[in-house]
Amino acid sequence: MRLAPSLLSADFGALGEAVTAAEQAGADAFHLDVMDGHFVPNISFGPAVVRAVRTRTRRPLDVHLMISEPARYLDEFREAGADTLVVHFEATTEHRRLLSRIRELGAEAGLALRPDTPVERAESLLGELDQLMVMGVRPGFSGQAFLPEALPKLQWVRTRLDEMGSAADLSIDGGVNAATGAQAAAAGATFFVCGNSVFGRGSVGENLGALRRAIDAGAADAVR
Repeated sequence: MRLAPSLLSADFGALGEAVTAAEQAGADAFHLDVMDGHFVPNISFGPAVVRAVRTRTRRPLDVHLMISEPARYLDEFREAGADTLVVHFEATTEHRRLLSRIRELGAEAGLALRPDTPVERAESLLGELDQLMVMGVRPGFSGQAFLPEALPKLQWVRTRLDEMGSAADLSIDGGVNAATGAQAAAAGATFFVCGNSVFGRGSVGENLGALRRAIDAGAADAVR
């Protein structure tokens, strides 16, 4: 089980300190949401912020491109320090070409699905992925409530990945807290994007620790 705090929920006035606190608390990776105001309504940040975060940590950077025409920016985000580049299924019709290009750049290749996209549409691509990201909220806004319909999607993908013998990460992004994280872990998720549940009220260390305990418990339930 890997936890990736989402820096969109951190205090941007003290972003470096937030990264350090989360890393010291045991964050396995960091998630960066890139939004262009077109594919999703909001605008967040570009390669400069990825580059700045790269200088503060050696943990993997999971860069989620919620943008139109992602092929235009793969090289730039990889050069900025992205270890995983996640593109949206809905943003392109050339999925295999983009996934292949990400791997050519030396990064791991991920694919994200909006809540209203049937997960079965990505079945033929599962063998080409390092990560399949199921969205637990509608992309573009932080702080949304978790959509329970994500859980059967996770179960479906978990079954297919296991049948293939794939080691790809099954990621859940959006609305992840102790309760929903445990449910997602029980449904088969292995990579958890966590924003407000880490950078909200209280200590980053205590928040991340409580979240990890809940997720580990959910994963144990799945094993049983």
